[in-house]
Amino acid sequence: MDKRPRISVVHDANEARDQVRLWVLQGHNKEEIYVLAHDDARTDLVADYSDAEKIGMSEEGLWNSIANMFRSQGDELRAKLKALHVPDAEAERLEQELDDGKIVLLATGGR
Repeated sequence: MDKRPRISVVHDANEARDQVRLWVLQGHNKEEIYVLAHDDARTDLVADYSDAEKIGMSEEGLWNSIANMFRSQGDELRAKLKALHVPDAEAERLEQELDDGKIVLLATGGR
């Protein structure tokens, strides 16, 4: 079974909120929709505004969460994406989108 998430790249919190609402209407549980921005403060803000989840220890695992404290920002972002089964090449591309100020939304589970 393919575990890769559904991915959307948006420009701001309004677009993120609209995408979350669309995915919920399409059958995703809000608890399976994650948001990731380049820095933690923006991730928190967008997650709160869009009612999406943040990628945390339960998704990453204890050791990855600890390791992220010592990783560069880019390595941490890629590790979070890989924790949700994003392939390496796609994680690299999405990291560039994050570097450019965009927001990444990921939906796991059923569709």
